[in-house]
Amino acid sequence: MVLPLEMGWRHLLFENWPVDPDVMDAHLPAVLEPDVHDGTAWLSAVPFTNVAVRPKGLPEPLGIRLPELNLRTYVTHRGVPSVYFFSLDAQGVASVVGARLFHHLPYFYARIGLRWEQGRVRFTSRRHHPGARPARYEGTYWPSGEPFSAPSDPLAAFLVERYRFYTQAPDGSIRYTDVDHDPWTLYPAEADIGTDTLLASAGFARPDADPVYYYSPGLDVVASRSKRL
Repeated sequence: MVLPLEMGWRHLLFENWPVDPDVMDAHLPAVLEPDVHDGTAWLSAVPFTNVAVRPKGLPEPLGIRLPELNLRTYVTHRGVPSVYFFSLDAQGVASVVGARLFHHLPYFYARIGLRWEQGRVRFTSRRHHPGARPARYEGTYWPSGEPFSAPSDPLAAFLVERYRFYTQAPDGSIRYTDVDHDPWTLYPAEADIGTDTLLASAGFARPDADPVYYYSPGLDVVASRSKRL
């Protein structure tokens, strides 16, 4: 039995595209339904870094740092608004293997760099996972306005205030994990993404609409054990 995890999520960009709900439904397991905001489903790329990742109860200095890039959408099951992960790219072979084996998450090994330079985050990711579709993502992003509480904005709340995520395990079963954290503080953001093949690696055409960007400096999180639906 795998213990719950504690960690911090830092320097996040939420890059969000509106997508037709029927298109999204075709990419989801049958048991999950696309969640919609004003009739539209959404697809999001989220580059960031995990910090102090450790089993719950261990001191923070014993945790590890794990830069990450995930591709996700928004779903419901029995009325619970949740996230569904298509992929999670991360640096660290042992961490990727552990996440796949014990948390049934679709992690892929990638070489990732994230650094804060003069008020901007510079992020690079290149997937090196054996047998996986290639995926690259490179760019810079930065906060461009005043902070606000995500629950105060309907679209922001829809995109980030979610406390359960789903994945599909290699055996086809659907797994879920609950997370606990404070409400998000977000900033309007701008980004200059020079390379992005992440969507194509998951079988999505790049949406015509411009993405909506939010930045967050981060928060601390507790994640439950992975459970079979």
